[in-house]
Amino acid sequence: MDSLELFTLVAGLIGGLAMFLYGMNVMSGGLTKAAGGKLESVLAKVTKHPVIAYLFGVGVTALVQSSSASTVMVVGLVNSGIMTLKQAVNVILGANLGTTFTAWLLSLNAISSDNFFINLLKPKSFTPFLAIIGIGLYMFSKNEKKRNIGTILLGFAVLMFGMSSMSDAVSPLKDVEEFKALLTTFSNPILGFLVGILFTMLIQSSAGTIGVLQALSLSVKVKHSVAIPVVVGAEVGTCITAILSSFGANKNGKRTALMHLYFNIIKAVLFMIIFYSLNAVIHFEFMDEKIGMAGIAGIHTLINLVATPLMLPFSGVLVNLALKTIPIDDKEKKEHEEMQGIRTLDPLFLSNPPFALEQARQAAVTMAVMTKESLEKAIGLITDYNDEVAGEVEYLERQVDKYEDELGTYLMKINSHHLGQEDSHTLSLLLHCITDYERISDHALNIAQKAGNMEENGRKFTPKAQAEMDIYSSAVIDIVDTSVTAFDNQDAKLAKTIEPLEETIDEIQKEVKRRHIRRLRKGKCTIEQGFDLSDIGTDFERIADHCSNIAVGIIESHEDNYFAHGYLETLKAEKNDGFEQAVDFYERKYRLPAVKY
Repeated sequence: MDSLELFTLVAGLIGGLAMFLYGMNVMSGGLTKAAGGKLESVLAKVTKHPVIAYLFGVGVTALVQSSSASTVMVVGLVNSGIMTLKQAVNVILGANLGTTFTAWLLSLNAISSDNFFINLLKPKSFTPFLAIIGIGLYMFSKNEKKRNIGTILLGFAVLMFGMSSMSDAVSPLKDVEEFKALLTTFSNPILGFLVGILFTMLIQSSAGTIGVLQALSLSVKVKHSVAIPVVVGAEVGTCITAILSSFGANKNGKRTALMHLYFNIIKAVLFMIIFYSLNAVIHFEFMDEKIGMAGIAGIHTLINLVATPLMLPFSGVLVNLALKTIPIDDKEKKEHEEMQGIRTLDPLFLSNPPFALEQARQAAVTMAVMTKESLEKAIGLITDYNDEVAGEVEYLERQVDKYEDELGTYLMKINSHHLGQEDSHTLSLLLHCITDYERISDHALNIAQKAGNMEENGRKFTPKAQAEMDIYSSAVIDIVDTSVTAFDNQDAKLAKTIEPLEETIDEIQKEVKRRHIRRLRKGKCTIEQGFDLSDIGTDFERIADHCSNIAVGIIESHEDNYFAHGYLETLKAEKNDGFEQAVDFYERKYRLPAVKY
């Protein structure tokens, strides 16, 4: 073989491999987008039972066509605290079996028959039609789901075309004695094992390594003695993707990647020792026989079909190994407690924007609940001041600030990815609302500090003023509680009840001020008490305004309309019967007690 022929062969092999890997990546990405983040959500929910977690790992990996993809997904879920190490290890075991489906899919290329219908099963026969359908859906459909289906079909077609290109490129090697001699050297178990590891680490895909081996088997005589150690090595080499993905993860994320690595090392080493010890005694005759594409897929499946179920009862060993390699310290425990909600905003999820957005939404709900808790504690301090509770309000306010910073940054990163219309509206709503909740927590802190100042200087509201403030604060807690519930459930109908309550709170604020002025004129309260009441009342009124902003955001998002200010002005101008009835209901519910001066 001259240098030109060698160059053409290598270029064809590299080009085919590139298309193969690209097609697999496109198909996997399309499947993940089509799932819309549901895969990870379901994965996080069903992994409490070891067997279910194992089977789900098999299914997810077979679906996304990559153990590396599913393992990286698991690393992200553990890193964010959504899944525990004990849950993750069983999914990883299942992923190792699920990835063998790809090799069986590729083995369809080996079909050879004169029967027209059987020949239709060969990818060369049907992938051109899949490609045409895929490009049609991707280019001409405006429906996001149909475009994702088009992406999946295109990815599959490119994958199979790459496989065919590799097979055609290496076809001339069947007559090259030097290559046959090189293949023979891989019959050495250690050398073949190392080649499988290194090549898989290089291309970061065990399916790619096995695909190349299958392509060779179509044109060149590949013996069992060559295929077996390379396939086993590929099992270890594929761990590099999870290891690399864990570099930016926390300790739990790194432990998850280590569990994947430890399992594959244990599996590979035990197989090599047991199989080649038996071969040394029995001398398996098939070792020198040619292996086909289906045979390579069969070896890949058999290794995992035996190893993964056997390891399932002892999966705790992998968890313990990972924990011994990276022990848990006190600092990690403290960080875990303080950052539980924010940890779900994992950069690893950004490759799947719909799921990343769902994690951001849940974190925003947690932030909203913390804001509500902070306000309730702060209001309680007005009548029953306690330094410990005041400290809790300050702590919650700092946490809410962290949430706003982290969420804002994370949402902007999500926004840099392509999102469907519904997800874009959700992202805009989150950006809109987290600022309002952060401001509510600021007002809660103001109230707590004002209560502390009153306690320090021995000031309290008069009984009448306190009775009014009790009703006022009840209305404010109601509007915050309603906004949190509506935000959590994306309930536009409930959100529409907030504006009438906000208008009622405005009227309460005016009436409380009028009553204070009357008491002040009659000498029944002091100017200092008036300042206290005015400051707290201002915080209450502004909290209600922020709740109104949140409600409008929910309504506008639901109605596909983002002119929030215009909507609010129109609502107040029209004041239809339903709105007036709601205002009347809240005015009666939060009517201030009658007084005589």
